[in-house]
Amino acid sequence: MSEAHHPIEGTPLIAPSSTDHPLYDAVVEACRTVYDPEIPVNIYDLGLIYTIDINDENVVRVIMTLTAPGCPVAGEMPGWVEQAIGPVAGVQHVEIEMTWDPPWGMDMMSDEARLELGFM
Repeated sequence: MSEAHHPIEGTPLIAPSSTDHPLYDAVVEACRTVYDPEIPVNIYDLGLIYTIDINDENVVRVIMTLTAPGCPVAGEMPGWVEQAIGPVAGVQHVEIEMTWDPPWGMDMMSDEARLELGFM
């Protein structure tokens, strides 16, 4: 019997973003143009974008989730995000990866999103 693989203590559930990459802010702004159709807040402030990883070749890899696995736009949302980021000057390629781990929760929303939705 092999031992189950456990992540190392302290390993973040959400991979870090390339916040120091020159394209990072522009990519974030692009993400802010995409909205969850059921909630009048952009997906970035909702906390649906977990990771924006940009490599030296300016390939943008986004790890994102949805508010619920049964979300009616589950099939479309990654395409919307790709279309939003693709035109950003300097971006070579966009890869969108969906994840349900960790599951999205209200605590992932920004303060702006909470205010807008009346949770604060």
